[in-house]
Amino acid sequence: MPMATQMPTHLPDAEALCAALADAMRPHVDPAATALVGIHTGGVWVAARLHAALGLKIPPGSIDVSFYRDDFNQRGLHANAKTSQIPFDVEGAHIVIVDDVLHTGRTIRAAMNELFDYGRPARIDLAVLTDRGDRELPIAPTFCPHSLSLPAAQILALERADDGGLSFRLIEK
Repeated sequence: MPMATQMPTHLPDAEALCAALADAMRPHVDPAATALVGIHTGGVWVAARLHAALGLKIPPGSIDVSFYRDDFNQRGLHANAKTSQIPFDVEGAHIVIVDDVLHTGRTIRAAMNELFDYGRPARIDLAVLTDRGDRELPIAPTFCPHSLSLPAAQILALERADDGGLSFRLIEK
């Protein structure tokens, strides 16, 4: 469950949120049977951290939802589109979709649509570092250590330093 919503006076600590997310997930995952799928790009970074912290055996997957977005016709293909990599059998699997920031829910819907092209999972959970609200679809995280409220003109972006450290940055649209 998300924590209380707050307007940011400072940005959340992405490293601390990764640790809190792993702690929240640990009792609910089976290291031998749970698979993570990170959404490019921030979700892939977080999924790699969670995979190591939780000691999962199934290699993590990655998804680029560019072709599955419902605004593809308006936005076109993102210049840095990546290939999706799902190195496990989706059919009957317990999958946790991982992303950095949950906002409208449209990216998560697109990720679920793509996953079903690979097979029918037994269960899909959602893990995010932070939930900024303003949902346009009925999608909620299973695991989320932080929530905040931002003006529509701001984007909360996860960044990775050369040393692998994660941090958030606010971007004005």
